[in-house]
Amino acid sequence: MSIKIMTAGKRKTSVAKIKVQDGDGKVFYNGLSIENLKLFHKLALMEPLRIYENLFAKMPYDIYIKSIGGGKESQIQAARLAIARALVGLTKKSELKEAYLAYDRHMLVADVRRKEQRKPGDSKARAKRQKSYR
Repeated sequence: MSIKIMTAGKRKTSVAKIKVQDGDGKVFYNGLSIENLKLFHKLALMEPLRIYENLFAKMPYDIYIKSIGGGKESQIQAARLAIARALVGLTKKSELKEAYLAYDRHMLVADVRRKEQRKPGDSKARAKRQKSYR
């Protein structure tokens, strides 16, 4: 089994790295089969695969996902982004890219919003110390 492509996706502080190999359409998330995940996590990871299968035949690849950092939801979103990017990179088809962008732009474009930095001398990023005149 040769590695077809390796790619990564980011969401907040989560990073998902995926490895795509020849196979029969199995997806593994952190060593577990995708079937063992919670329903909405499973559905989120299946979205890019379903769009691929609607345009082409059954997916002839096995996908291995490794997520680190952040929370569970952002890890799933990072993995979803990485899967879509990998499939577009493998097929090199503009119709697949357009289908992903039409369905949800965040399948191919990372959400770059981050937490705002806390300012020195203040309690929070935006909140200022209250001023008292008496």
